[in-house]
Amino acid sequence: MNEARHGHAGRRSFLKLAGGACMISFVPSLLRAIGGFAFAGDEAAPGKPPFRTGIVYSPVYKKHITGIRHPERPERCDAIMNALEADKQLRLEKIEPRPATDAEIIACHTEGYLDVARRDITSGATNLSTGDTTVCKDSLAAALLAAGGTLSAVDAVFESKANNVFCVVRPPGHHARPAGGMGFCVFNNAAIAARYAQKKHKIGKVLIVDWDVHHGNGTQDIFYEDGSVFYFSTHQSPWYPGTGRADETGAGKGKGSTLNCPFSAGAGEKEIIGAFTDKLVPAANAFKPELVIISAGFDSRIGDPLGGFVLTDADFRELTKIMMTIADEHAGGRVVSVLEGGYSLQGLASAATAHVRTLAGKKKGL
Repeated sequence: MNEARHGHAGRRSFLKLAGGACMISFVPSLLRAIGGFAFAGDEAAPGKPPFRTGIVYSPVYKKHITGIRHPERPERCDAIMNALEADKQLRLEKIEPRPATDAEIIACHTEGYLDVARRDITSGATNLSTGDTTVCKDSLAAALLAAGGTLSAVDAVFESKANNVFCVVRPPGHHARPAGGMGFCVFNNAAIAARYAQKKHKIGKVLIVDWDVHHGNGTQDIFYEDGSVFYFSTHQSPWYPGTGRADETGAGKGKGSTLNCPFSAGAGEKEIIGAFTDKLVPAANAFKPELVIISAGFDSRIGDPLGGFVLTDADFRELTKIMMTIADEHAGGRVVSVLEGGYSLQGLASAATAHVRTLAGKKKGL
């Protein structure tokens, strides 16, 4: 297999959090002492490096405080991380996030918006002036670390530290447009990761696949006239933010590089997996991406309070398999999955665990 899909022999041994359950407020000193989560996949065959799935997470993401009744709340991180730690079959490689630089942010956003976001947050505003995104005094640090965490994930898959990575980051990003945040989002994490991969790792084509129940209008806007990034989305329509029609296919050099699949409330396996199989796979095979990025919104799961889709955990496993197959075929297996929505804590934990288990090559049973 491609060398980029594997780590090197002699890399540090994997660690597992001692003592079983990880409490809801991860103790920073414990994380420092043991190096955080480290998952490896199944034991490698003799002579082959182990398959590695990485995890990006920091307690700083919980400092983005949105209010007790806000659906995009810090407890989302706890729900996912506690569920992953409780799965005794998983061994995840801890990928340390770092803040994105101004230059990395303005690869996808305007300098003017970065200045506005910084000014809004540091002035004590409770909402971004550009849209419906709640912020607090620590939101800028969390948002820069969320964007930077996806860049650490990109480095990990290109530097053979992991085969694929799941980024448990917040605030989410796919609604953040070039000149403004909105819809719970400050900076567009997935888009920034795509641009960074192109510049740092000298690749040409990136595929971004968005299965959030809401259309990623920000990601679409950023790459609408750019044929080097293919954006594919399945989403509920009509629904927030009101974009993502099937006839929105890109413009200029990006014509044909946006593929939207809007569905009515009640859509599930037949519609969503059908779109992935019948539309995404042929498009990806023609596009031939060198990196696959997933905007992993789990609000498309059945029972989510902000969506009307009925996907199950089994469906998320199947969607993940499709993404891994595309990556294996064209991108050396490189997948970076970035958390977007998902607002039922129980549903989010269950779906995210199914997703990560599949990334790690685990069977569905625990």
